[in-house]
Amino acid sequence: MVGLKPPEVPPTAAMKFVSAGMAGCIADLCTFPLDTAKVRLQIQGEVRIPRTISSVEYRGVLGTLSTMVRTEGARSLYRGLAAGLQRQMSFASIRIGLYDSVKQLYTPKGAENTGMSTRLLAGCTTGAVAVACAQPTDVVKVRFQASRALSDSARQYSSTVDAYRTIAREEGIRGLWRGTLPNIARNAIINCGELVTYDLLKDALLRTQLMADNVPCHFVAAFGAGFCATVVASPVDVVKTRYMNASPGQYRNALSCLLALLMQDGAAGLYKGFVPSFLRLGSWNVVMFVSYEQLQRAMVLAR
Repeated sequence: MVGLKPPEVPPTAAMKFVSAGMAGCIADLCTFPLDTAKVRLQIQGEVRIPRTISSVEYRGVLGTLSTMVRTEGARSLYRGLAAGLQRQMSFASIRIGLYDSVKQLYTPKGAENTGMSTRLLAGCTTGAVAVACAQPTDVVKVRFQASRALSDSARQYSSTVDAYRTIAREEGIRGLWRGTLPNIARNAIINCGELVTYDLLKDALLRTQLMADNVPCHFVAAFGAGFCATVVASPVDVVKTRYMNASPGQYRNALSCLLALLMQDGAAGLYKGFVPSFLRLGSWNVVMFVSYEQLQRAMVLAR
């Protein structure tokens, strides 16, 4: 596996933007069941208003997936996929496709190397902008993925468009941006964990000539990026998922959601669904970054 060779002419910002969105969709298609399992495990045991007890209990990644297939059918693993693909076309395009351009914008003129602070700042910037634009798609995706996890689920949407309309009508426009602040925090952290780690690992592998700029190099750097992102972002991810899926008025804000989680499950609750999160983020990063690199090169060659 060597893939397409690095082009002599670097890809344009537009090529990176489109390639990132397409690569994000490819990665979502491959790893979406793991993301659904993560959501189900993160909201399991949550105290609902009104109080109810869910009859379905999930145990581990494989147990969650098998339980969903047995009780809801195989299609349940991909519930919310349409919103997930819509999210990646806007979200991944901005936070990944524009990362290099923003990094260059923040790099002082005449600087030979890009510093760590510049990379972190670029990652935080593109992550925050991406969330602000794509938050409604993330809310709808989580609602679909969690819809059958609760025995009292009254929220049933006939389609993605119906979900946008229903949430806006019942909860107001603000409902579509529910959990924006924790999501910005999460994705700023994930962006730094993913993009900066990938950037640094890839540069180190190429600079030390341990690997060439090909698929194996991208695989190793992406795997390390996925693990780092999972470790630092899991606590915020759990809070984000619960807050997005909450009934209106259940939590005053993201902080009250965090406090309720800590009181109910303790610090260990912040890492609920860690294994599926890592399996999903690790595999997602590998598929996404390998696809991203190859798509960029294919576009340059095609041009």
